[in-house]
Amino acid sequence: MGRNTRKRRSPLAVRAVAASAALAIGGGGLIWANFYASAHETNSSPNTTKAAATQVATITCPDVGQKLTNVPNAARSAVATELATLDKQITEAYARLASTRQAQAKDANFVQNAILGPLKEKRGAVIGRIKIDFKRVGATAPGMLDGLATCTATTADQAQTTAGGQNNGWGQNNGQGQNNNGQGQNNNGGQATAAPSASASASAPAGNGGQAGNGPVAADFVDITKVRPNVAAKARTRAGGSAGTFTTVCGVNANKKFNTDNVIVAPGVTNGAHHLHDYVGNQSNDAFATNDTFAAAQTSCQNQGDKSSYYWPVVRIQNGTQDFDQNNDGGGKEGNVGQILQAKQAQIKFVGNAKSKVVAMPQFLRIITGDAKTTTNGLANANAHWSCTGFENKVQLTQQYPICPRGSQVVRTFAFQSCWDGVNIDSANHRTHVAFADAQGNCANGFKAIPQLTMRLVYSIPAPTLRNGQIKNAYAVDGFPEQLHKPATDHDDFINVFSTNAMNKMVNCLNTGRSCR
Repeated sequence: MGRNTRKRRSPLAVRAVAASAALAIGGGGLIWANFYASAHETNSSPNTTKAAATQVATITCPDVGQKLTNVPNAARSAVATELATLDKQITEAYARLASTRQAQAKDANFVQNAILGPLKEKRGAVIGRIKIDFKRVGATAPGMLDGLATCTATTADQAQTTAGGQNNGWGQNNGQGQNNNGQGQNNNGGQATAAPSASASASAPAGNGGQAGNGPVAADFVDITKVRPNVAAKARTRAGGSAGTFTTVCGVNANKKFNTDNVIVAPGVTNGAHHLHDYVGNQSNDAFATNDTFAAAQTSCQNQGDKSSYYWPVVRIQNGTQDFDQNNDGGGKEGNVGQILQAKQAQIKFVGNAKSKVVAMPQFLRIITGDAKTTTNGLANANAHWSCTGFENKVQLTQQYPICPRGSQVVRTFAFQSCWDGVNIDSANHRTHVAFADAQGNCANGFKAIPQLTMRLVYSIPAPTLRNGQIKNAYAVDGFPEQLHKPATDHDDFINVFSTNAMNKMVNCLNTGRSCR
């Protein structure tokens, strides 16, 4: 994609980058701007993230896309286009928010009158068009759409609460029936208790933070050696279960295939993700790819019967370095800054079900695991798991990034939904056609057990340092800028393009308890 540009940016340039943010696909999000950073910053080094709270304004907008759980197939393309328009509207509102600091300081009603009011009107018009899209195909749009036009302003500390706060307990289920399964699948409250010194400012508000002013902050990190073990025992495979494994080797994106599209949630929309993805497997995935495109594509997988697309947000280290996309949409223009890190390992493995045999996935099945917008939506669909080598069987984190000890590397783990409705390859909100099995391996609501995709990404990242409430050389997952680069926003995407023969081999291996490639 081009060579890296290693150039330190001035504090003013860094703040200018933060002025361009975008709404998460689905028409809802939390957008923010640092109004008074210059008046409060005492250390403007680009690789130091402050935990202390500067004054930050946030706008929370309902996530329209996640509310639309049932959209007629004939209307989905038009609705997706309208949801992308909502994204653009909030991008423009954010730019307005970030560029009018003086006016806001002089007029307490400026945000409401000049930003929130007009934004509500624009969103209302788009929602009206979505209702027309339903009507055109002989359907009635959900009545709750009328209440989703209004966005509200909140303070930085309220944004931290929205993101889930600092939950120091475990045993909380995420509402999706997630279980450990030996893959860190139980969120365990998302946050494990650590000694008070593990996070110097765990109770501090969000602050501005980060090279681009939108996170991460010191409270987003924890010394993993000071976190209590929180990983439950692996579920035992019962008689009649499927104990096999199927491994596919697809590389670590050495081809440097990147883009900021997301063909699952925003087909036909360039920069629909508003952040950069690593891609392995299928080499033709972009916003305009079709099933025919996927089927005809080349693959980076050693098994040429696997043309599936596996993609996830890149990880960057915020050490003052900029990368090739520092001036691009989805990159520096939208707060995703720093040196892109390539995973040292990308292990892709499909596992069986503890209680039953599995059936073949349908070709072109789409699954998204996790939620890129937990700062807006809360943790109900969070499925991020962060740990360190040597600690994976003891500690998995959802709401904090780990600081690993010397000789240990950062690990991101994903365990995808493993129950399928038996009919659909996707759903309107990209969630309801698949689900998680419960702790015993049961699939509810008549869903069928399918091979469970698990992914383990390992990174060599210099350990950030926490000192006096500041984090130096922070790292963070790319995300929608309004989500503040929180660890809980991590997510992963999969489109099944296995050949029939390769999928049948996988199912047979899992159901007969063998380990295959």
